[in-house]
Amino acid sequence: MLHTLPLHIQAFSELPEAFYSRVRTEPLGEPYWVAQNHVLAEEMGLRPSEIFDNADNLLYLAGSAKQYDPAPIASVYSGHQFGVYVRQLGDGRAVLIGDSVGSDGLRWEWQLKGAGKTPYSRFADGRAVLRSSIREYLCSEAMHGLGIPTTRALAITGSNDAVYREEAETAAVVTRIAPSFIRFGHFEYMYHTGQHHNLPVLADFLIDRHFPECREAENPYLAFFQTVSRRTAELVAAWQSVGFCHGVLNTDNMSALGLTIDYGPFGFLDAYDRRHVCNHSDTGGRYAYNEQPYVVHWNLSRFASCLLPLVSQDDLVAELERFPDIFQTAYLQKMRAKLGLQTQEKGDDELVADMFTALQSRKVDFTLFFRYLSEVGNVHGEPLPEKLSALFHGPTEAFTAWIGRYRGRLRAENSRPAERAERMNAVNPLYVLRNYLLEQAIQLAKSGDFREIERLHRGMQNPFVERKEFADFAELPPQWAEGICVSCSS
Repeated sequence: MLHTLPLHIQAFSELPEAFYSRVRTEPLGEPYWVAQNHVLAEEMGLRPSEIFDNADNLLYLAGSAKQYDPAPIASVYSGHQFGVYVRQLGDGRAVLIGDSVGSDGLRWEWQLKGAGKTPYSRFADGRAVLRSSIREYLCSEAMHGLGIPTTRALAITGSNDAVYREEAETAAVVTRIAPSFIRFGHFEYMYHTGQHHNLPVLADFLIDRHFPECREAENPYLAFFQTVSRRTAELVAAWQSVGFCHGVLNTDNMSALGLTIDYGPFGFLDAYDRRHVCNHSDTGGRYAYNEQPYVVHWNLSRFASCLLPLVSQDDLVAELERFPDIFQTAYLQKMRAKLGLQTQEKGDDELVADMFTALQSRKVDFTLFFRYLSEVGNVHGEPLPEKLSALFHGPTEAFTAWIGRYRGRLRAENSRPAERAERMNAVNPLYVLRNYLLEQAIQLAKSGDFREIERLHRGMQNPFVERKEFADFAELPPQWAEGICVSCSS
């Protein structure tokens, strides 16, 4: 097979074999391209034509290589799923096929998701369906466009092979890209199976490649945990600021690098609902929008317990106790920017909370509210912009009171409306990857039309800049889209 992919042996294979198994992929039958991410290829220092114009590369990324050299890797990990510990999970349908190194020296892991069974598939078939593959491909790139740390997606390969979930669907493979796919769950597996000697091995692997500054600390492992905790707090603050709901925040879906990872039944808020649940399996609302900071904190505590052989309990507890303040600081910083505020004042948290109370009362669209708020002037009693007023179906008493406080704050800052609007529009997206937009693209793709995938991809690359060709992405969701709840099946 004469593929032209610039892949090197997986760095992950430098770890002991207790961390992984070598596997054989199960090729897609008669694969074809569904999506090609030329932008990411160029960011990785690759020429898109060399990647996507080679028929052997198509086969390679569809799991069809007769002989991968070296063989792909599936890693083993544990996890707390909905709060319950599960001893062995692992890459049940994802395999590392190699690493590439860009001209900037950055190393990228390449992972095929949906390329067949692994030793960790349990009762699953190791496949991914076209529907879920499109969702992962587009959302990982949409999150990157929003400036939120995330795994990436280079391509989707499809096939007419049948896969059975709630109904018959077709198979696909996503080529996922990340600096590392290591999760909290990798540490959990080694800790809970008594392989404590492998904990410093894994921590050293991450520190040497991704956290070299931690080597300067008195205890590099404590510094490592502090860095992971801070990155995780900042990540969930970023999610909350754009109305992103992950849907399945199990510990095995938590990246050790602070990346958004594993796009399953996710969703962006349409009408603001602090208790919004996007995963129909989450009947108790454990992973609801407003619960995300708390469950992520809990997940960090599970991760911390695995570092007890390396870090004192007192130090770990002290760092966990800092998490709420780190999150709140990052979150309020995001919210001030969204509101166009340039100073930090006592009571900012109340200003934000009261704003969301007003949004909740009228089920106001989260994304468009912040975008249209940029058009509000500083003058007391001035009529609201028409678009903003329409979101509330006419101003409410609560919002009228809030807007008065907000305008007072703007005047106190001597805020210039035009400059403030420019700042706000640079951080408040006009376009987010709403589930109904995804559903429309998926239905077209099922009939062989992949153009909407490409159009969504282009629109979400820079969601802050208004463009006429993407005007429909900025519309309120249709009535049929209200309350979309997504399945975990993929």
